[in-house]
Amino acid sequence: MEMSNLDTLYRQVIMDHYKNPRNRGELEGDTLKINMNNPTCGDRIQLQMNVEDGKIADAKFVGEGCSISLSSASMMTMAVKGLSVEEALKMSGMFSDMMLGKDVDTEEFDLEDIEALKGVAKFPARIKCATLAWKAMEQGLGKEEDEDSE
Repeated sequence: MEMSNLDTLYRQVIMDHYKNPRNRGELEGDTLKINMNNPTCGDRIQLQMNVEDGKIADAKFVGEGCSISLSSASMMTMAVKGLSVEEALKMSGMFSDMMLGKDVDTEEFDLEDIEALKGVAKFPARIKCATLAWKAMEQGLGKEEDEDSE
């Protein structure tokens, strides 16, 4: 019974982020923009970030997709604001491991609502939905580092 209650709570958290997304919209000014899509299901996202002094100062997203992809984007943008690029990439690695069903040490980062997506690991076809925004962030931060090093 307890596991069923936990599943219900997790579904409620995911649906809350889907129906009331945080950080949905566009950033003003010169921002890093990354467009990604999941051709197997049609999810599309544009992630926008302001990276200042090696930290993610702000992050927003626009796009269309299923409840998993959009709630994950909402959760991710909340979690990475204020983190250094290195910390955000490390958190993304933890999230990827969690999506693969691996145990992750959640003491370094307070994953809060993100843990609600743990159950997606049971549905391999939905993992790409959950990781879409995170892959966009990784791609964007990788580009940002490359541009800085030139």
